[in-house]
Amino acid sequence: MAGSNGKQKTARDMVISLGVILIAAWVIYLFVPHDDRPREVQQVDYRVELLTARRAATYPVAAPEGLPDTWKATSVRFQGDEFDAWHLGFHAPDGEYVAVEQSTRQRSEFVQEASQGSKATKVTEQIGGRTWIRYTGGRYDALVLQGAAGSTTVVAGTGSFEQLSTMAGALKLA
Repeated sequence: MAGSNGKQKTARDMVISLGVILIAAWVIYLFVPHDDRPREVQQVDYRVELLTARRAATYPVAAPEGLPDTWKATSVRFQGDEFDAWHLGFHAPDGEYVAVEQSTRQRSEFVQEASQGSKATKVTEQIGGRTWIRYTGGRYDALVLQGAAGSTTVVAGTGSFEQLSTMAGALKLA
């Protein structure tokens, strides 16, 4: 009988140890600061990059004009050595992502990459006097415009087609 008393004592000690550990973990959790607020979106000023791209690109570079302040530019880049690639990303008012992409790269490859796998539909939209083709099915939905000087403009992102259309309508080419 001496053996069973030892096993009960060992099991009881393990349960007590587990309880002490759980209480200690709970106390630590209470005192570790928690910030549940959504992170502030880091806004970028894209004016300098836009001027640089407009001087260097072989096509009219697009940028939005007249968007409300609730649209925040979050990323910008111009790569003249890679088919004059222009990128301008935005955080839309509802938290979705919308980007403007332009390049002189082969259209099919460029649209595939910019829309992350979307395919052309038969739906077109007249926006700002230009005909845009809708693309769906990839990670992003997209609106695609065959531009001047062999360039292609893609407005793509997680935003709705209404948001993509808003961005496409705000684009000014220069």
